[in-house]
Amino acid sequence: MPKRAGGRSRQPDLIERSKRPTIPIDPNHRLVVLTDETDWTELEERVDEIRMSKLKNAAGRPPHLRALIGALLLKATRDMTWREAEDLIRYYAPARYLCGLTETEWSPDFTTLHDFAVLLGEEGVKLINEYAVKWAIEEKLADPSVVVGDTTAQEAAIPHPNEMGLMAAFVTSVVAASKRAGKTFQRFASKVAKQVKSAREKVRHYRLFAKEKSKGAKDKMVAEMANVIETINEQLGRAVEMALKTPSRVRKHGVVAREKLVRLHQTMAQLVPQIRYWLKTGFVAADKIISLHIPELYSIVRGKVGKTVEFGLNWGIARLRGGFLLARLAVDRRELQDTKFAAMAVRDHIAVFGKAPRAYAYDRGGYSAKNVEALKRLGVADVGLAPQGRAGWAVSGSTKEELVPGAGAGGGWNRSCEEQPVQLPPAAGTVGTNDGHLRPACGLGLQPEQAGPRLGDAKKHGGRRLTQERELDTSATGIATEGGWVRTR
Repeated sequence: MPKRAGGRSRQPDLIERSKRPTIPIDPNHRLVVLTDETDWTELEERVDEIRMSKLKNAAGRPPHLRALIGALLLKATRDMTWREAEDLIRYYAPARYLCGLTETEWSPDFTTLHDFAVLLGEEGVKLINEYAVKWAIEEKLADPSVVVGDTTAQEAAIPHPNEMGLMAAFVTSVVAASKRAGKTFQRFASKVAKQVKSAREKVRHYRLFAKEKSKGAKDKMVAEMANVIETINEQLGRAVEMALKTPSRVRKHGVVAREKLVRLHQTMAQLVPQIRYWLKTGFVAADKIISLHIPELYSIVRGKVGKTVEFGLNWGIARLRGGFLLARLAVDRRELQDTKFAAMAVRDHIAVFGKAPRAYAYDRGGYSAKNVEALKRLGVADVGLAPQGRAGWAVSGSTKEELVPGAGAGGGWNRSCEEQPVQLPPAAGTVGTNDGHLRPACGLGLQPEQAGPRLGDAKKHGGRRLTQERELDTSATGIATEGGWVRTR
């Protein structure tokens, strides 16, 4: 008998299979345990308080807070998109149990979930995270007496920012939005049609032939483009003023397009002077705009090997013993500098838990005598701050000058380490190897086998690395020098 195309069964079922499977949910499933242990009343009260503080009034149908909060918790347990979360909530039994939807066929769609997350914002998600961390402490899963702090960059999914690219994106976005923003902006688009055509020609010429030109010629092309963009933006500003004075008849997409044009005008009004400043001085202006559509983003100079600058947002992270995290978003790039956040993290910790941690460590860049004094004043008994560059290094009250630091939580290596042994006196309350403290190490992340002739050729022998000087004993916490490791315990 020939097979049916596609490999399907050639014998149909006599009785159609049910599309409503009945299987029990395992009571030990992690989502079931999470659902049964969560205080949903307290969570709903917190979320509703945040929601009402951001709404103009309470008109409309009440939201399904239980299901929406459950969806946020589900997304927090797995790496998924809102569309994937919608699919799981609709067809995955433990997820429906988490969202309290086992007795109904309704489930939220992905747009509802996204709008709810946007409504809560950073403040709402922060409160939910703090609730989870405090709950973990009550269950003895986290220890707030031991904390490690650091800053990290969250890179944004944007193209590499450059002046010509930003101005080209402005022209494209303004033309597209003007078609839907009402007659006022349609008339504006017709008035600036000549300038738009000129701008597009300049962008095309720059992208095709700029590589063959000198820097002076490139800067001249950017300056000419800036003149055209400034003219378009002035006309856009007049159109915005006129639109605000006249009654609006646009709806839905038209309202969104009009708001977008207002934001574009404000952003470009700041960006053009910044471009002119760069052309005149050769230096990047302060608070330089790197994204036309997300002007809140900024450049973060990290000094990493292979990527000295990252574009996005800066976060301050405080990690409790046990792995739970508390985070703070930097609105300004200077808000979370390492020297500032080293003490700020402890103040935030006190605001959440009521007292300072017993032991606190911070990665490189946080050390200064002022920070050590401030942390001691806040109530931290054991302080471990790693400096940046050739500076003093303090841990638990012990200080050693001329010690080159490394990344706190790893075993770094640096060619500029001192030849002579370095001895650190043991301090009371020093936390062991796996307790979340920063380990004193050296430099820029070069491993022994990557070191040059000055460090000695690292060779493997009997499963351990040897140098020309003496054996590296990595089983103990120590400080890397050219001769090997100096034990600190």
